Amino acid sequence: MLTRLSLRLRIFLFFCLVAAGGAGLAAGALYFGWVRAEPTLPTGPFVTAFVVFAFLNTGLAVVIWLLFDENVAKPINTLAANLRLRAHSGVEGELDVDAARYLGDLAPAAQAVSHTLSSSVMDTASAVAHKTARLQAEAERLTALLTEIPVATIMVNERMGIVLYDGQAADILSGIAPPRLKAPLVDYFYAADLGRAKSTLNQMGGEVAFDLRDKDATTTFMAKLKPLDGAGYMLLIDMPEVPLKPEAARPLVYDFDLLNAGDGVDMQGTALSELCFVAFDSETTGLSTDKDDVVQLGAVRVLNGRIVEGEVLDSYVDPGRPIPPASTAVHRVSDAHVVGAPDFATAGRALHGFCHDAVLVAHNAPFDLAFLRRAEGGMGVTWDHPVLDTVLLSAIVFGTTEEHTLDALCDRLEIIIPSEQRHTALGDAQVTAEALVKLIPLLEGKGLRRLSDVIAESKKHGRLLQDLN
Repeated sequence: MLTRLSLRLRIFLFFCLVAAGGAGLAAGALYFGWVRAEPTLPTGPFVTAFVVFAFLNTGLAVVIWLLFDENVAKPINTLAANLRLRAHSGVEGELDVDAARYLGDLAPAAQAVSHTLSSSVMDTASAVAHKTARLQAEAERLTALLTEIPVATIMVNERMGIVLYDGQAADILSGIAPPRLKAPLVDYFYAADLGRAKSTLNQMGGEVAFDLRDKDATTTFMAKLKPLDGAGYMLLIDMPEVPLKPEAARPLVYDFDLLNAGDGVDMQGTALSELCFVAFDSETTGLSTDKDDVVQLGAVRVLNGRIVEGEVLDSYVDPGRPIPPASTAVHRVSDAHVVGAPDFATAGRALHGFCHDAVLVAHNAPFDLAFLRRAEGGMGVTWDHPVLDTVLLSAIVFGTTEEHTLDALCDRLEIIIPSEQRHTALGDAQVTAEALVKLIPLLEGKGLRRLSDVIAESKKHGRLLQDLN
């Protein structure tokens, strides 16, 4: 049971035990002396001596504990967190050997091991980077080729969940709902059309040409459904418009791990590295969740432990009121930016669709969620997603005594925040997503592998959010 407690708490309890034990031994010694003294000897001096000793003994134990906590326990926690950063998140900063100077040779030895492992990792990373660059070049050529062909391409798995889509498919999908990997096709297209095409394909083989309507059955596309070798299908949709020019091509968005992905119905029991997250942020007219309004929303999708390039939401929001100059000075959103922008109900519904079947992630999440939940009635949606807060994740990984602002967390994880993107909704959502990607392996390294584990551990640090609000 005690092994579940933090190191610092266990050390504190140890010193409490030492103080209580010292007081107990003193009480026993005084009582032993009193019962063997003259029968008329008063008990007052013995009681006074015990009280004075207990007070001084407790004070001494507290002083020694504070020194031990500051010079031994905290440095051990910091050293362990830094080693986890290097082991799981590839952060290469120097260990603070001076802070662990009372730990003997432990810190220098850890530094030496870290340098040795880093050199090996760098060699491997260099080889991986070379192959990645080649694959990226091939993907760019394929993107340009697909863009010249007036056909939208969507790859799906056996459960008709999206595995890949090109820029032209993204245009079609975005006209219906925000494009999302892993999203079922029925989120975009009429389920009966897809069902008939899949049934015909399974009976006849080959490929099936059919009319495909959007999910509201208002627009019809000419489409073909083709089986893939191994698993899944390819959906090809004729583009009525002139195709995009290659220089304007949107990159392919894909994750081939989704070909064999399960349904993922039990989010609480799913591994962190297999979940879909949406890191989001909002900029507002002020800091009151009751009286102020949202002026900008930004969101970034994280799937299978990686940021999905190209799947972002970035929208100004018309608050229906003047934006205070003091707020504009922080987030640089002025009244001119929100002219013609959607109201919060419309923008919130778009964000809700973007977050379908995802875990919400934000830095100091209660603040941003308060605005969304306050407007649920007008949006016509319910914000009942599981939520993770990077403030609490940082506390779990690095300890509650560290600073947990977004800037401090990014500095610790070696994430660069461009100054022009800081305090913009999309910019803060992007760095929150990058922080999450680096925090996931650190959490797994501490044995917190499933969403339910992390949520349970986060509840132990809820006071931090109260302090921030």
